[in-house]
Amino acid sequence: MNATPTLHDTLVGESGPTVVFLHGLFGQGRNFTAIAKALVPDFRSLLVDLPNHGRSGWTDDVDYEHVADLVADHLREGVAAEAPVHLVGHSMGGKVAMVLALRHPDLVDRLVVVDISPVDSPESSEFAHLLDSLAAVDLSTLTRRGEADERLTGPIGDARVRGFLLQNLRESNGAFAWQANLAVLRDGLAEIGDFPRVDGVFERPVLWISGERSPYVQDAHEPEMRRLFPLTRLVTIKGAGHWVHAEEPDTFVTALRVFLTG
Repeated sequence: MNATPTLHDTLVGESGPTVVFLHGLFGQGRNFTAIAKALVPDFRSLLVDLPNHGRSGWTDDVDYEHVADLVADHLREGVAAEAPVHLVGHSMGGKVAMVLALRHPDLVDRLVVVDISPVDSPESSEFAHLLDSLAAVDLSTLTRRGEADERLTGPIGDARVRGFLLQNLRESNGAFAWQANLAVLRDGLAEIGDFPRVDGVFERPVLWISGERSPYVQDAHEPEMRRLFPLTRLVTIKGAGHWVHAEEPDTFVTALRVFLTG
């Protein structure tokens, strides 16, 4: 695995405590831009591109503990140099955030986990299909971005999903390329779905936000949540699925504010 891939981030806001956002699979830090802007001026936010995503460097495989350590080093040298940060992670990014909080508790003041649990996640055939569909697009024959959308319409019928995935398509001097490391993510789907055995307990406040229509946070997961994160508060957002922050942004921001200022 690459020892120290460069991590790209974007800072939103200039004052207040720092909130660090970690996105999910296929995402980028900028997916939380609207949420970060809604927290200004009370908080400033750091939007991180995780390895193999966005503008951050690539690794040779998937390893939550290694990624958590990379993010921790990045924060320790930057926004967390003087004080701990609030850490928010969604889905895959939520697992990175949990592992980081357990391995580097000195860096985290409050933790927010969005629609994921510290257990092995449901089977990943849907994600395999999406990754295979992207990889099947012959980028060398593309002449415009719209062609990629047209070619993906058959295998991926949901226009919103296609739009989200196509954020990963970049054009430079007429040539197209995927920013996400499709091969490593495809090979590492089992590891992405797993949750590593991490020693320790995080004893600071934790907010668990789940979507009412999502399968990723279940009653059966609560004992393990509370074993690792005893100061956990559970909030379920009605009507929301897995993409809680995108589907119900106002409710999501309200829940964040109440927790981070309480």
